[in-house]
Formats: sequence, C-alpha cells, structure tokens
Amino acid sequence: MIDKEKLHCRVLLVDDHPLMRKGLSQLLEEEPRFEVVGSVGNGLDAIAEANELLPDLIVLDLNMKGMSGVDTLRALRSEGSKAAIVVLTVSDNAFDIEAALEVGADGYLLKDTEPDRLIQQMHEVLDGKKVYSEIVQKQLEKMAGEKSIFDQLTQREVQILRHVAQGHRNKQIAEILYISEATVKVHMKSLLKKLNVPSRTAATILYLEQSGEVS
Repeated sequence: MIDKEKLHCRVLLVDDHPLMRKGLSQLLEEEPRFEVVGSVGNGLDAIAEANELLPDLIVLDLNMKGMSGVDTLRALRSEGSKAAIVVLTVSDNAFDIEAALEVGADGYLLKDTEPDRLIQQMHEVLDGKKVYSEIVQKQLEKMAGEKSIFDQLTQREVQILRHVAQGHRNKQIAEILYISEATVKVHMKSLLKKLNVPSRTAATILYLEQSGEVS
C-alpha cells in the first residue's frame, strides 16, 4: 500500500527575492506531491512560519538581507524543526557550503539548476537522500581531501572575512551583521593573527584561493 502522507509534502519557501519565490512556487506546485504552504522573504519570518506551519520541506536562500541563511538554518534546527532543509543559492563558495552543512542542511543546490533536475532532487531529499549540485559535490570532495588553514577561525570570523573579500569595509560589515564596528575590528584582528597575515588584502587573497575563486 502506498503511504499517502509520504507523497504529500508541505513546503516553505524562504528567499528575499519575490520573483524567485513566485517562480519556485509555480514550479513545485506543478508536481502533485508538493504544496507550498508558506513563502517569506527573511529569516525571522521563516522561523515563525516554520513553527506555525510545520512544513516537511524548507527551501532556503543563503544570502539574504538581515538574518543570513546559515543563521536562519541554525535557528530552525535549534528550535527543533524536523523539516528537510535545502539551501538554494547562487553561491558555490566552499565556506558557504561548509557552513550550511555544519548547521544541518540536507542539501545544497545552485539556482542555475535545470528545473527538471531541481524537482528530481527535491523528491530525493524527501526520500532521505542528501542532494548537491555537481559543482557543490566537487567542492565537497576537494574539502574532504585537504585540511584548511581556515578551520581555526570561528564562524563569525569566517563570516567577516567573507564580507572583507567582497570589498566591504568595517562599518558596512557591522551594519550587515548587526554588530558594532568595534566588534568587527576585534574579530578582524583575531583572524589576521590566526592566519598569520599582515593585512586585510593578504587575508582576502588566502580566502579567495581557498574558496576556489582564483586560480
């Protein structure tokens, strides 16, 4: 006998781009198995909706204004969400991948995934499989074979270094992460010492090399 509950999946979409949410909702609801029960644009709303709606699947953007996707994912897991959570993002950065998987992502897919393949992978994650885009899988294999100098950094330090590599100054980083500029400076000093580099520029070069963004 077919388990009807297994065939029905309540989905919560979390992305700060309304057009992305609308397109993904339309794509998923073409499949009988999926019912989009919620669609929100930020992490705080995602947590509230997840607690109220108890979705089976959460599709989560990584880089959102305010609360990041990683912080949202961590909060969802800490509050006991049993949903399958799949990150759907434009970032194939090794640090983003590692951070998402460390806090409980069941999959990491890129937004340029073909629609048919995306639907297939959503089915697979509901069947208990981990799902990754091909580029992400290659990054995981690369990371598994090497010990990173960045392993000694705290998650906050990695987060700040990522923003430094994107060209953000301390004041901008403070505003994005909702911390003080003084706190950013403390973390910056700490990470430079751990990486044994003299400057933001040197740290950025190391970061880009490690993440595969420069050859």
